[in-house]
Amino acid sequence: MAYNSLEEILEVCRESQIPFWETILQDDMNERKVTKEESFEKMMGMWRAMLSSSEAYDEKLISNSGLVGGSGGIMEQYIQKETPLCGAFMGQVIAAALQMGESNACMKRIVAAPTAGACGVLPAVLVPFYKNEQTEDARIGEALYVAAGIGQVIAVRAYIAGASGGCQAEIGSASAMAAGAMVHLRGGNAGQIAHAAAMSIKNLLGLVCDPVAGLVEVPCVKRNVIGAVNALACADMALAGIESRIPPDQVIDAMKEVGDLMNVSLRETGEGGLAATAFGREVSLKQGQEKFR
Repeated sequence: MAYNSLEEILEVCRESQIPFWETILQDDMNERKVTKEESFEKMMGMWRAMLSSSEAYDEKLISNSGLVGGSGGIMEQYIQKETPLCGAFMGQVIAAALQMGESNACMKRIVAAPTAGACGVLPAVLVPFYKNEQTEDARIGEALYVAAGIGQVIAVRAYIAGASGGCQAEIGSASAMAAGAMVHLRGGNAGQIAHAAAMSIKNLLGLVCDPVAGLVEVPCVKRNVIGAVNALACADMALAGIESRIPPDQVIDAMKEVGDLMNVSLRETGEGGLAATAFGREVSLKQGQEKFR
């Protein structure tokens, strides 16, 4: 990718008078030497896979560890019977995030966006919006280009892997990508997209990666929920005209610095945080015993 910063993307948007998503589309065409149609079809393939994964959720499936499974179904039943405190749409987002995260833990097909551990954030906001607003597939494709551009800049300037920068790098990055995508879908401009992404990262700065027994299950699945909810809150703030006081690229740089300072026990090793609780150690011991039977 030609862009090393969000500011570079914004500059192209200003100079060429094109939207954020189109700058990323053109970059993909140049980098992979493909036509606009070929690039767009590749992106739409990702969208179709997300939709398929969402529709294939099975609430009866439980992960091999027994730690996760069924919560997505429970949440779906709740929003059908009750009025969620945060509203019907947000309830659907929460359910979608749980379902995708659980599908990943149960070895079902998902789309890493940007990672498998954070696979529930982006589809959790896109799929309910798509179904509720009857949005055209092409518009979702544009939003995915926005998300891809944000994710790539984060990958270049910081991290998208929990092992490198903690969960802020996974859920934080996914939340930033989702926030930018939603700003685009609601008609926001390139600057608002960048500020929504920045605020999303700021809100999750320092989030550690502490998977119980080293499995991408607890607390990972439920953190997909907070990433999705955070994305929507930040998208709304940006659309309202609220900006990150810290420039977006500097926020990404701060995330890298925090990740570099983070103790290795808090970077996907399963040695610290929630993984080090009495319950976490008990699960880890049990998983070790099962492994060597």
